[in-house]
Amino acid sequence: MRAAISHKFGRDYTLGTQPWTENPSSPGTWMGNPSLSVKVSQYMVSLHRRKVREGEVVTSARAVDEGTLKALYEFNKMIPATGLSRTSRKRHAEHPPDWAGGKLRKMLNLIYIISFLCLLRFDEVLNLQWPDIEIQELGTGDRIKISLLARKTHQNGGIAPFYLYPNPNKKFLCPLTALAERINVVGPDHMNGYVFRRKVGANSWDANPSHGMSADSFMECFRNNLLDIKIDPRPYGTHSFRRGGCQYLAMVLRWPFRNICSWGGWAENFDNPGTIFKYLLAWTDVETVTREEFMDPNRKGSDPCTGCGRTCWCR
Repeated sequence: MRAAISHKFGRDYTLGTQPWTENPSSPGTWMGNPSLSVKVSQYMVSLHRRKVREGEVVTSARAVDEGTLKALYEFNKMIPATGLSRTSRKRHAEHPPDWAGGKLRKMLNLIYIISFLCLLRFDEVLNLQWPDIEIQELGTGDRIKISLLARKTHQNGGIAPFYLYPNPNKKFLCPLTALAERINVVGPDHMNGYVFRRKVGANSWDANPSHGMSADSFMECFRNNLLDIKIDPRPYGTHSFRRGGCQYLAMVLRWPFRNICSWGGWAENFDNPGTIFKYLLAWTDVETVTREEFMDPNRKGSDPCTGCGRTCWCR
């Protein structure tokens, strides 16, 4: 609520983002953004303390992990691409997976992978248009270049592109495979407008290229997909893929924090270093290691590294 008020004063009333202070050259008059005054800041800190004392806990969206993405991929690829143009409520109740056909699920898989690997918010990935995605041929194979025109932290552009490469060892995380399946369904002659169109029926999308899928529609599809694999969708939200991708880069690929911040588009000057830790840690996330296993020298090994083949947890 405070952020909305600050935005209203700053943008619509052109009061900027400077703190609300008395004008030194004109005593009795004030300048700056009232929502950013010292008193309001003190109140917000006090409010936070009172909420904590009352037992209220700030809940972050649960992170999507590799296992969940793999389960979604394995389930979705079993659904045939044809049929299910429309489903009644009765059919959906009797056959829950019939909420979406194979073609729609292939589109969802591509959304999952791009959001997860590029640490994108839902609205950012849903706003992608076909000219924003480029398949580049290299001597060692193909790669994908994804360019964003704008995002939350870069309202005026100037966003570094994302480069994604094939992942043959993990098909459920291979962006080129998912994009190829999407192109095969759409057809090369219809690659214009939004990449992810508005959902129509159970297995199709809007023919108008200017009608993109809404965030609410995607969340409904994502939650239905989680129910397909017997996962409670309630803890998951709009930042689940961004949080999950951040944890994947840090704990699986072992990226340095600076590289994660640069890749994810966090502030270049690192003026708020606590931001990344909110993505790495939350009580809603599923624990990957039990407390008894932390110091256990005989702990079961992890999945083999695709590069060196090691299974130890220190890699």
